[in-house]
This record gives sequence, C-alpha cells and structure tokens, in this order.
Amino acid sequence: MCDLAAVPLGYTELGDTWFERILCNHWLVSGSMGAGKSSIPWALVYALAPEIRAGLVEVYGIDPKGGMELTKVPAAFRQLMTTNGIEAVELIEHLAEETQRRSVALAATGHRKWFPGCGLPYVILIVDELAAVVAYQRDKKLKERATLGLELMCSQGRAPAVSVVGEIQDPRKEILSFRHLFPTRMALRLDEPVQVDMVLGDGVRARGAFAHEIPPSMPGTAWVKVDGRREPQRVRAFHMADPYLDYLNGYLSRPTQLEVQ
Repeated sequence: MCDLAAVPLGYTELGDTWFERILCNHWLVSGSMGAGKSSIPWALVYALAPEIRAGLVEVYGIDPKGGMELTKVPAAFRQLMTTNGIEAVELIEHLAEETQRRSVALAATGHRKWFPGCGLPYVILIVDELAAVVAYQRDKKLKERATLGLELMCSQGRAPAVSVVGEIQDPRKEILSFRHLFPTRMALRLDEPVQVDMVLGDGVRARGAFAHEIPPSMPGTAWVKVDGRREPQRVRAFHMADPYLDYLNGYLSRPTQLEVQ
C-alpha cells in the first residue's frame, strides 16, 4: 500500500525516487502549455490506485476543457465534471461542506486530525485548469462560489483529509488569489522569469530554481518548493503515456491486482 506521506511521482535530479507528501497537503502545479503538468496528478493516481480501488482514497475531478485530460481514466474518479459550470461549482461546494462535516465528526471522537482507520476515506480533488473555474468563468456568482469553496478546502481541508491538486498555466495573483494556500508548489516550464517567484515564492529563483529555462524537450521537469523546506528541488515526473493510463483505467475498472510494470 502507498504511504500518503511519501507518494512516488518520478525522479530527482540525482536519480533518486521523487517522493511527495499528499497527506494533509495541497499541491499547486503550474506550467506553460506542453510543459507536462498532467504527468504529476496522473503519477499520483497511479501510485494510489490500490487505495482508490479499495475505497480508502476517493478522487474527484474537474476538467473544464470538456474532459480532454481526466476522461482518459474515468474509473479513477468518484465524480468527474467536464465543464466549469454549475455542476463543477456544486461539486466544489459539496466537498467544502464535506470538509466541515469531517472536522466536526473527528472532533466528536476526540481527534484533531484524520488518521488511517478512522472510517473516512482520504479525499483528493484534482482540478485540471484552476483558472477556468476561478478566473475565466463568465458568471460572476459561479466564480465567487467556486473561489469560496476552494479557499475553504485549501484553508481547512488538511486536518480532515481533503486535499486539492490544482493545475494552472497563468500563476498571476489576479488569476489565482489564494495560491499561498498551497503548501507544495511545483513549477514546470514557465514562460517568464518573474513567474518562478509567483509560483514558488519570493526569492526562490535567486536560489537556483530556473523553471523558465526548462527546455520544451523535457516535459514533466519541475522545480518544487515545500513550505518549511528552504531549498527548492529539481525533479522529473514519471512519463504517464496513454498505454499506462489505459492499463490504470482497466485496473480500476475490474477486481484484479495491479501489477508493477
């Protein structure tokens, strides 16, 4: 079974396995078009596949581009929305309410934080393009509702085990006002030097995180900054080609044991 505190996602620049914590955490994945952002959430789902099939982890998805990415493995998701409309917003609100319900339920048992065996599955929401939900939504009320729900999950979801994995191309503050609520931030290839500090935090580019210099020939390569860890880390996510995603969907669709490739 996979350790939620150390999920294998790829390799470090030293050739070691790259492990990242999803337990009590949120990830922001930013990169320009073609940078390989989708490799990271797919690597997460692949690593957690046994837990997903066993019902120990529930994954929800929002893919505003009509499902172009996340529908490749529909069996991974308990619910999957393929627009940024009312259905997506209602899913966000449902998970925000679930976050609060879980906090109350755990407090009633004398626990301040989720733990394995508490009877509640770990919940992960993957949003393939955050900007489409919180910035490019034309309906102002829907945009406000989506933003409020995501802010609540990001600010209160860590203890009751509700994590958000958000992908975004444009990391400007006016596009994503709550990017500071993501403790783990991953910068794949970016278009401009200034975007590095927007994603990873002030001063990180000066410490060597040159995400704007990642060549197009190296999709999935990223610099990662984790709150509480001073130095950024250079990594490369596993390449999740379509045959792997097909295999993953088949595994999650039938009661067979996942074989390690």
